Formats: sequence, structure tokens, C-alpha cells
Amino acid sequence: MSVAGSREPTRTPEVPLRRKPVVAAASLAVATLVALAGCGAPAPPSSSAPSGGADAKTAKDAAALGGMSGLESACKTEGKLNVIALPPDWANYGKIIDAFKAKYGVTVESAQPDANSQDEINAAKQLAGTDRAPDVFDLGQGVALANTGMYAPYKVTAFDQIPAPFKDASGVWVNDYGGYMSVGYDAKKVPAVTSLADLLKPEYKGKIALNGDPTQASAGYNGVLMASIANGGSADDIAPGVDYFKKLATAGNFLPVDPTPATIESGQTPVVFDWDYLQAAQVDKLKAKGIDWQIYVPDNAVVGGYYYQAINAGAPHPACARLWQEYLYTPDGQNEFLRGGARPVLADQMKSANTLDTAAFAKLPPVTGSPVVSNADQVKKGTDVLNSTWKTAVGG
Repeated sequence: MSVAGSREPTRTPEVPLRRKPVVAAASLAVATLVALAGCGAPAPPSSSAPSGGADAKTAKDAAALGGMSGLESACKTEGKLNVIALPPDWANYGKIIDAFKAKYGVTVESAQPDANSQDEINAAKQLAGTDRAPDVFDLGQGVALANTGMYAPYKVTAFDQIPAPFKDASGVWVNDYGGYMSVGYDAKKVPAVTSLADLLKPEYKGKIALNGDPTQASAGYNGVLMASIANGGSADDIAPGVDYFKKLATAGNFLPVDPTPATIESGQTPVVFDWDYLQAAQVDKLKAKGIDWQIYVPDNAVVGGYYYQAINAGAPHPACARLWQEYLYTPDGQNEFLRGGARPVLADQMKSANTLDTAAFAKLPPVTGSPVVSNADQVKKGTDVLNSTWKTAVGG
């Protein structure tokens, strides 16, 4: 849904919330996950060349620009950062953007906050060579890995601390935050959800929504994957998930509606498949409106995923793009993701260094079981299945 607004495919938060996803106990997450594990016009030349002749557009780390002080200086000269598809309620991006502006004194232009990952790529192509092109991307896995030729390699200062499974070795992309697929529900309107099988019961008739078209949206895809695993499927076999949603549709329980905060508040979508961190970010807001929003992660179908950070190779503000990446991987940036209900990729390392916001971590929904995280080949295979079967089987 998009409780906050869903991002994949519109990014209106992919949760009840919004778009783009993992740790069973954030600090156990990395270890557990590791165990389981088009062309546009050329971009304009960069004007951010600090003393020494280095060019921010080609800098692969801060050292190439004279260290963090040189990078900050180059960004302040540019004076602006263009971001896209970052709803304020999505993973706490509103506060992250405000903190970045306050810290470095640059303008942040936030375009299309409710756009999805593919919209980001499309915008970069359509606006290539202009000052309005996005400088950075925050993408779901499928779109991220399909467009790596558009990214500029860059290794943030914390790069070596990020576990190998969560980054490209050359810095082309790096995972930033994640979560687990979940079912959010209004406990005042429907019975407690204790299994996905519960949702086939008459009590849930006309009440269940999936955040986004699973052929396009990360949240939608992983919602179907969760259902597949709970019904004997796997990351290599998403078909049982399609069958499950077909049963929901046949029973009249499934609503072909993109959930939003408004549809939840009105009672139209009292049950939503979405990422747990997007669901968690809405709990207090919904509570203030008399809605008892609970979050369920099935222990027999724990599906995790991370979002991908990347720099647009044609970024009109290349120094600020790199400084933004640096900020996101500092304890300040990572903890803001955590305060937004997301699970930061550096949670384990920050816990060891005593820089993790443990109070915020304690608020995350409980998760037990071994997480499944799809690789690129599995996502492509699953998407192919969905493209050929979803509309016929489920509609929408």
C-alpha cells in the first residue's frame, strides 16, 4: 500500500505505506542474510572542480576531491542536490533531507515524491543534459540491477564496513536500508492475522490490498513471493503466490486497490501487504486516528530486501550527489532510516560501535525465522512469471 504512500510503482508509500527493503534483529540481519542469502543526451560537464583539478563527476571516493572537506566545498559551490521519488514518510526521508540541508547549507530539490523506481530511471533519461536531472537514485532491486550502466561508481567512506552481499565491489551501487515483507491490519476491523491462510476466510472479504502491481513494484512483487513461500514455493518458484492471490480474488477478499493512508483511515483497505518498515512508520499516526494498526511477519515466509543507492552518471550536481551518499552512510543518516522504521544496512556495525539508536531499533516489528532474499536472476525469473500470469489469474 502505501500507507505512507506507495513507491513501487507509484511510490505512494509502498505500505500502507510506500515504495522501495532486512534484518531479523537488525544486528542479526546482516549475518543471517549473508548466510541465506537506453540512452539520453549527454550530461553537461561538471563545474565542480576543486583546487588541484579533480573533477567531482569522475571522483570514485572523497580522497579524489581532497577528502571530505574538499567534497563539501565542491558541493557548496554547486549549491544544489536533485533527488527523486523520496516521499517524506518513506524511510524518514523528510527528516534526512532536512538534516542534509541544515548540515551543508545547500538546496535540495525533491521531485516526484510518489514516483516509483522505473520513473526515476525514465526521468534521468528524459532530463539528461539539463540541470533538472536527478543526481541520485534510491531504487528497488529489479530496476536497480537492470540499469547499472547509468550509475557512476563511488565508494563512501564507510564502504569497507558494508558487508559484501550488500554492495557492488566497485561502488556502482550500495544497499542502504531494508525490511521484511509483512501484513498490516486494523485490529478493530478484522480478526488478528496469525497466518496467510487466515486471509482466505470470509471475515476478510473485500478487505485485502497489495501495495503495487507486482509486475512493476518491489513491494507488490515481494508480497506475492511471501505468499508463495508460505504455500510451498520459493524464491525460484513464485507461482504458488500467484495461485494464492487468485484464491483471494475468487473469494472476493482481494481488492485491486493501491492502499494509501486515506484508504486505511476510511476503512477501505484494513489489510495491507507491504514492507514492515513502511507499516511501522504509520502505527503512531494511525493510532492517533483511532486505528489499531498491527503488523504480522509470518515466521514460515520471512522475505527480506534492501533498496539500492546509486549516483546518476549524468548528475548535474556530481559533488552534492557524492556528499549525499556519504551522509546516508554516517551514523546520523543510518539512524534516521532506523527512526523511520527501516533497518539500516550498517546496523550490525553501528551496534558494535555503540552508535545505533537502540530505542528506535527496539520498536521494529518482531521477526523470527530465516529470511529469504531473492537474487537478480530469481527476480527476473519471477517477474517473467508474473508478466505472463498475474493479470489473467488475479486481474488488476
